[in-house]
Amino acid sequence: MYLASLKNDFPILTRSIHQDKKIIYLDSAATSQKPSLVIEAMNNYYRYTNANVHRGIHTLAEEATAAYENARKKIARFVGVNNPKEIIFTRNTSESLNLIAKSWGRKNLKKDDLVLISEMEHHSNIVPWYMLRDEIGIEIKFIPITSDGQIDVNSLKSLLALHPKLVSFTHVSNVLGTINPAKTIVQLAHNAGAIAVIDGAQSVPHIPVNIIDMNADFYAFSAHKMCGPTGIGVLYGRKELLETMPPFLGGGDMIKKVTFEGYKANSVPYKFEAGTPAIAEAIGFGAAVDYLSSVGMQQIHDQVAKTTAYAFKRLSEIKSLKIIGPGAEFRSGVLAFTMEGIHPHDIAQLLDSDGIAVRAGHHCAMPLHEKLGLPATTRASLYLYNNESDIDALIHGLGKVKKVFN
Repeated sequence: MYLASLKNDFPILTRSIHQDKKIIYLDSAATSQKPSLVIEAMNNYYRYTNANVHRGIHTLAEEATAAYENARKKIARFVGVNNPKEIIFTRNTSESLNLIAKSWGRKNLKKDDLVLISEMEHHSNIVPWYMLRDEIGIEIKFIPITSDGQIDVNSLKSLLALHPKLVSFTHVSNVLGTINPAKTIVQLAHNAGAIAVIDGAQSVPHIPVNIIDMNADFYAFSAHKMCGPTGIGVLYGRKELLETMPPFLGGGDMIKKVTFEGYKANSVPYKFEAGTPAIAEAIGFGAAVDYLSSVGMQQIHDQVAKTTAYAFKRLSEIKSLKIIGPGAEFRSGVLAFTMEGIHPHDIAQLLDSDGIAVRAGHHCAMPLHEKLGLPATTRASLYLYNNESDIDALIHGLGKVKKVFN
């Protein structure tokens, strides 16, 4: 059953554009909309509690610190992590993955060491490894995907025989929508003696995630894709790994002692949180977790899966339209597609004239599009506030696109 009241929780979804066209938001893979609860939590911090954290003993500082650290605890519980100190606040998933490459990678990898990443990765899980390759000479190999857009597990097993030091992959593809078998891939990586890194930017917002159960070594995700604010993300890392890693940035809260001779780094997680953190954003992140928990992640997954199946069926009925990736049962709420003879940017622009927001381009996954032989795709991405009427509007809009281009 559609969670009918949820649209009312998101103020922006009441807005109309282009001569009273109600916004139909189908771009949640880029960023989700924010419920009033999150907006109010951040406003209340600035109105009543604004102070820096960890450094003051006055009332406001202590209240701000408590709220900031309480958010860390909420987020840890939300993803099945028992120790909140394994939750590091970063700016986003991209920074989290860069932190791993720059800190763990520089310390533990050397020339010719092998890193495996999949062909369906976002640029954020490709470029940091390229940068490390250019710096120290590691080797990078790509895990192939199958013709229906899933990680080729047999090819992965063959590559693992080459004894990689690290395997990094996306839990859910931001283009194909593929939900990868994360627990299985982690186990295969560990059996080969490799560290397992997971990009969870598209998974944590959509499906129940238990990081400890899947036994990941590192797991990265962002607040803004899960009803939270921009500018804050999380890196989960196993404490024993984090404690051996050098700081990523210097200054502020990441130090325990500084002298004229040198410095001593703070303990985990503060060692990786230099300077004044995104305090209001952390509090908003905690509020977003409260909101998602109140709805229920399994309920969200079931609702999005139902809407995705409906969208997949309706889109498949359009002649000349091709959906990229696996069947509806193997994907999250991401549907990237092409229409014969019509550029994705033209599709997106015409849909926008009807108030329908979709994304067009390579979606920060140029190698994947190259693999597919496509310069770009149009992407409709769904979340808990979408229903079948939104899909009907998309189908109607695509019908108008076809008429315009004859």
